[in-house]
Amino acid sequence: MSSAMESSKRNGDVMQDMNLAEDQIKVLEENFLKVSKQPDEATLMLIAAECGLSEEDTAKWFKLRYSKWRTSEGLPAMCGSVKD
Repeated sequence: MSSAMESSKRNGDVMQDMNLAEDQIKVLEENFLKVSKQPDEATLMLIAAECGLSEEDTAKWFKLRYSKWRTSEGLPAMCGSVKD
């Protein structure tokens, strides 16, 4: 399995392990797609309050989702990565 696929699988597993409700995921996805893929602290705080999650869990979800999105776009999972 390629490292990109392994990274994507790990991120998906961790996201599933967060045990989020369907309505929480919907709010998070809407914000990811319409507001920002990398929200600042103030925006994260508002999203966390809207979802009923901690800011830490919300930030973790966005980090994992951003990594998954980059992989789907054919980019390295982490910013600043360089492919040989």
